[in-house]
Amino acid sequence: MTTGSSDAWLITLLARLIGSARHVAVGAASPLPAAAALMAKVRHGTRVTLLHSRRYNPFTDGSRELFDLAGQGRIDVFFLGGVQIDGQANVNLVGTGTYPRLDKRFPGCFGAAYLAYVVPRVILFREEHSPRTLVERVDFISAPGTSPPGVFRPGGPSHLLTSLALFAFDRAIGRFRLEARQPDTPIETIQRATGFAFDQVPSVPPWPGPTTDDLALLRGPVATALAESYPEFARRLAAHLA
Repeated sequence: MTTGSSDAWLITLLARLIGSARHVAVGAASPLPAAAALMAKVRHGTRVTLLHSRRYNPFTDGSRELFDLAGQGRIDVFFLGGVQIDGQANVNLVGTGTYPRLDKRFPGCFGAAYLAYVVPRVILFREEHSPRTLVERVDFISAPGTSPPGVFRPGGPSHLLTSLALFAFDRAIGRFRLEARQPDTPIETIQRATGFAFDQVPSVPPWPGPTTDDLALLRGPVATALAESYPEFARRLAAHLA
């Protein structure tokens, strides 16, 4: 797969995970989730909030309004990535090594922990699929995948998508289940590249590719809308899919 076609596959999968949600929010520096959200907007009329945007970020008081909306149950889907993600869907955005003496320090949590608690469907997304990023246990928990019994938590992770695999997350048992894989990628390759144990559906199918209609949306209205926030990525996407 070329870079452009690989992006199209991942964007289409993310858009399918969004489905017909009422409102999806996407953080900064997230061009693929942003493209997926805009595809859902074109196709289903989904309300889209992109923090790295002027056109699709109506808030005038920083991110406080976003957090208020999430707390009121008015955001259905949010995307979250991380330096590390483990088998319990814990996300690390702080750094690697032993806290507080970290080997590498990253930007931090921002509102990840809060949003992971209150948004009904948090889709974890990390393109790199390796034992370095998908670990048995994160070095620091920025956003927990599950909560102890008795903790009120209306939201949490629903899926994890990487360049190789699509996992669903079972919150009741705190464990991932492999549901689909990149075409031509054997299960053994995914197992070797994953630092945590996971369940799997019988005969894990290859995930479906973008349709002709999907590609037309991506190189047309989606790329046009995306150019306001991610001009270089939008140009590349449209060029690769032309």
